[in-house]
Amino acid sequence: MTDDNDFEALLKELEKTEQAVAARPKVGDRVKGTIIEIGEEHVFVDIGGKAEATMEVANLRNADGLINKAVGDSIEAAVTGVDPDSGTLVLGSRHGRHAHGADQLEAAFQAGTPVEGQITGTTKGGLEVQIAGQRAFCPASQADIRFIEDLSTLVGERASFRITKFEGGRRMNLVVSRRAVLAEEQAERAAELRAKLEPGAVLPGVVVGLQEFGAFVDLGGVEGMIHISELALGRVRHPEEVLSIGQELEVAVLRIEQTNNPKRPERIALSIRALAKNPWSDAAQRYHPGTRIRGRIERLEPFGAFVEIEPGLTGLVHVSELGAGRRVEHPKDVVQVGQEVDAVIVQVDTERRRIGLSLASDRIDEAEASSAQPTSSAGSKNDRRATESPEESGVGTLGELLKAQLGQDDAR
Repeated sequence: MTDDNDFEALLKELEKTEQAVAARPKVGDRVKGTIIEIGEEHVFVDIGGKAEATMEVANLRNADGLINKAVGDSIEAAVTGVDPDSGTLVLGSRHGRHAHGADQLEAAFQAGTPVEGQITGTTKGGLEVQIAGQRAFCPASQADIRFIEDLSTLVGERASFRITKFEGGRRMNLVVSRRAVLAEEQAERAAELRAKLEPGAVLPGVVVGLQEFGAFVDLGGVEGMIHISELALGRVRHPEEVLSIGQELEVAVLRIEQTNNPKRPERIALSIRALAKNPWSDAAQRYHPGTRIRGRIERLEPFGAFVEIEPGLTGLVHVSELGAGRRVEHPKDVVQVGQEVDAVIVQVDTERRRIGLSLASDRIDEAEASSAQPTSSAGSKNDRRATESPEESGVGTLGELLKAQLGQDDAR
């Protein structure tokens, strides 16, 4: 009777063992567990059933290189292999892991987990990659998220790849994709970025595209656009004048508009101009009437010429102040766009953001004479002109014209 009971107990134990073995996760399965220890290189995870698994610490680092998990946190990951010495399950996520032999390559292919390889050369239509001693092919379209004109720039790099085709045998056939891994990493970074994306935020970015209307900037998995009017305080004719592909910079977020496009769920308006100091804030202190300046003709209108004094600060030379000594039908008869000129400040109105200028030779001569005289000569003709009222100095005509014809124009 006792022997029967012992035999039955042994059968139950054997049945439990068989069930435990059958329930053990296989390569490719996704498991949930709790982090019980974080070492310098590996993380230990309790996945239940008195079983432990390990993963590389790199899998817990975010885009900034910081570990985003702690002991006691739950985690979900795919089983990417089994340690041959201890039998411990190995977990992974987006990072490629070293594969050894055809069996592990096939397991990585079945599970869709990345493997690490080295780009050894270029071939017709793509790249040659060495993975676990095996030659693999990466099509040009799968080399990167963006088109790379010269694939040879990638030769020598180590990177993570996803195996998209696996054919075993004496001559193994492997096709891999680097783009798939990069896209997954980009999606993870984008999710982190969207959590802190809001108007007014200042973020680092990289210029990834230039068009006539503006520049596209990668903020870290999410793209935004800087309209050409937001590239600088001054006028920019083409983004190539101030930016280049691959340039790192800081931008301010102006607006975020949601779209119905799953590939680009939001339109993000960015600005460099918003981060620059407004030159109008102290223009009155830096530019006094009678001051001589040098500027560039920015544009011409029938009533006058606009002169860029400095980026973001533009003044107007009324047609009567062009210094031609005769009646001028249009400023183009005297000056040209892009021409550098010497001018004199006539008046500064910071509230309305307007600066009146003159190219008249007598005003320029007086400005030169004033700058050459000692500061004590307060009774000079130039000083009197600088302190006279607009009506007395003849500036009233210019002021009235500015008010009448530039009511809609803040002279930038």
